[in-house]
Amino acid sequence: MTDNAVELTVPSGAPKPASARLSDVAAHAGVSTKTVSRVVNNEPNVRPQVRERVMRSVSALGYRPNAAARALVTQRTHQIGLITTASSLYGPTAGLFSLEQAAWKAGYALTLSTVREPSEPELEEAIHYLLARGVEGVVISGATGVLHLAPSAFAGLPVVSSSPVSDGAPNHVVVDTDQPMGARSAVHHLHALGHRRIAHIAGPLSWHAAVQRRDGWLQGMEDVGLEPGPVLEGDWSAKSGYEAALRLNRAEATAVFIANDHMAMGAVRAFTEKGSHVPGDMSVVGFDDVPEAAYQMVPLTTVRQDFAAGAERSVRELVRLIEGQTVENRSVSLPTELIIRSSTAPVAAMDTA
Repeated sequence: MTDNAVELTVPSGAPKPASARLSDVAAHAGVSTKTVSRVVNNEPNVRPQVRERVMRSVSALGYRPNAAARALVTQRTHQIGLITTASSLYGPTAGLFSLEQAAWKAGYALTLSTVREPSEPELEEAIHYLLARGVEGVVISGATGVLHLAPSAFAGLPVVSSSPVSDGAPNHVVVDTDQPMGARSAVHHLHALGHRRIAHIAGPLSWHAAVQRRDGWLQGMEDVGLEPGPVLEGDWSAKSGYEAALRLNRAEATAVFIANDHMAMGAVRAFTEKGSHVPGDMSVVGFDDVPEAAYQMVPLTTVRQDFAAGAERSVRELVRLIEGQTVENRSVSLPTELIIRSSTAPVAAMDTA
């Protein structure tokens, strides 16, 4: 058969084959089996109208490609592994969803392996798990990004991570939000409002993101010539932000940069319970721009990072590594955006001293 063959149809109500084959789809679409193979493998150089006709036949017949058989023939699994922390937090969850969507668009399936804590044994175990499932490359996100493993730990797999994970690994690209610049923009904003005593509530410092945001806060304070205020550490939860804020008083700070929005929301409640008005007595800046940040009683000023853009870029770079394409930039930094809402205001006159 050829691509110009007359399209065949299945009579309305006719039962679908119990297990449609490639040749069944070809006959139904009026094309060659080679054309069907190119379509289902998402290969180029197929005319749009032909691709559409084949996909209609795939749907009509309920054809499901045999991934195992295809992998034997092509020596490709089109599987990407993701190693992340076992967490229900917004950041890891949003990243997981975005990565799955980006992988699907690129023609790859995502295989997940979670770690409970950022330790080298757990990361190596996660890598072995993914290797056993035939992944062609790995994305490492979350707290695991602070680790440094020998290149041999990855068995030659291409890797994309949010920070360096291996010294001298040839198939490795770092893709991350510019966390330090986001934190610096928060400090610059507070300084422009007249704040001179700016505290920080950090995330758990075993996390790459928490370290980067703390370091950005420190750099921001240096930028504007201020001594760093007190640093308290939370665990990303609203409860930990609440408890940290209870330990912070107005003599120490008139503003606080907090490493994520959920801790910031907890902190706002603590300040309110202590009788400090936000933002009149205490200005608060978070990080992430979670969906509910704009809908608090005091809408939250925050640093926005684009999880979807980060996932798409990570998958794009990983696919380049997998397919042997030239990768010129081994470290990609994505921009953040300061979103100004009602939780920050000029410092009160009595606090300018």
